[in-house]
Amino acid sequence: MESPPQHEGWILSARQRSTVISPDRQSVYSFDLEGRPLSWFEEGRIHKRSLSSEIHIRERVEGKKRFGKFRPEEAARSFARILRRVAEAPCSESDQETRARITEILRWTPESLLGEQERFRAAYSPVNILPPDQYLSIVLQATFGCSWNRCSFCSFYEDQPFRTRSPETFREHCLAVRELLGRGAELRQGIFLASGNALTLDDRRLLPLMRVARETFPDRPISAFVDVFTGERRETHGWRMLRDEGLDRVHVGLETGHDELLRWLNKPGSAEESLRFVSTLKAAGLKVALILMVGVGGRRYAEEHQARTISLLSRLPLESGDRVYLSPFIEPKDSAYAQRAAGEGLRPLDSAELERRLVELRDGIRDLRPGVTVARYDLREFVY
Repeated sequence: MESPPQHEGWILSARQRSTVISPDRQSVYSFDLEGRPLSWFEEGRIHKRSLSSEIHIRERVEGKKRFGKFRPEEAARSFARILRRVAEAPCSESDQETRARITEILRWTPESLLGEQERFRAAYSPVNILPPDQYLSIVLQATFGCSWNRCSFCSFYEDQPFRTRSPETFREHCLAVRELLGRGAELRQGIFLASGNALTLDDRRLLPLMRVARETFPDRPISAFVDVFTGERRETHGWRMLRDEGLDRVHVGLETGHDELLRWLNKPGSAEESLRFVSTLKAAGLKVALILMVGVGGRRYAEEHQARTISLLSRLPLESGDRVYLSPFIEPKDSAYAQRAAGEGLRPLDSAELERRLVELRDGIRDLRPGVTVARYDLREFVY
């Protein structure tokens, strides 16, 4: 009996911005144009490699998502296994581009992939958090920390005084990021101006940084975080000027439409201020991504949180292209929130109630704004 062709079952795909290799239906590997692994699926697990070559894993166990991260020695073994599989790829009948892509992948070793951690540290300070639509953007750290940094529920910027890079040091950072990404930058079609509240800067400081970002990575839209209570200081014409300089989307942590809960969380602002601010952004021609926390405030605030949040969203001038993210609340240990909740006997929602609230809020928003994207924002899935 004639043996089956060597390439049977393999898929080798040289895409415009990435390479995908699948030896069988159970395993799929993707790589950037530098040949570095991006993500892969094996044995029912999703693996993602960060730019610092940490491997984050996600799997479903007994119907529940479980998250983890490999130790360096586990990561090295995983890289070795991927490279062995790629080396087995029957590429002799493939086109020249595909063969060149495989050669590029195989120039890496487990040791050189782990060595990307040092290159990452040379280009970046820790990247604390990103919105889900920005995981594949180019993060450029114009600022560090958060200008408020007193919300009881947030621990991302602890011990990080808010500071701003000068245009000169920012340019050096951008060039270091460009060197780190190499051709892998082709996969990243947007710029995220970090960190927690970069858009709070006045025009004198912000505009030079935006221009440096666009000079280093041309033709990419810019997105960034801002809070209501800092963002509303800039008027419509100011936001329109930022749009003309490349700003495309503003990510706003609304958290809730319930004013009393905002005060309990030590977050300035109100539903009316949120309405005015989002209306200003939309009048300036910008897209928005609004972040809401589901389950924050526990059982005490659950009903009012949901009702007032839906009420606020019913009045916001959202349109197709805008996004609403629903983030299941994860209580940070030893945070001001945890201490206050314990002191006041605040009971958290159990997992079933949290999921029910999330689904109800999602469906309610979709009914109100059919063209708006509504998606889950699980902080545990963050990888950059």
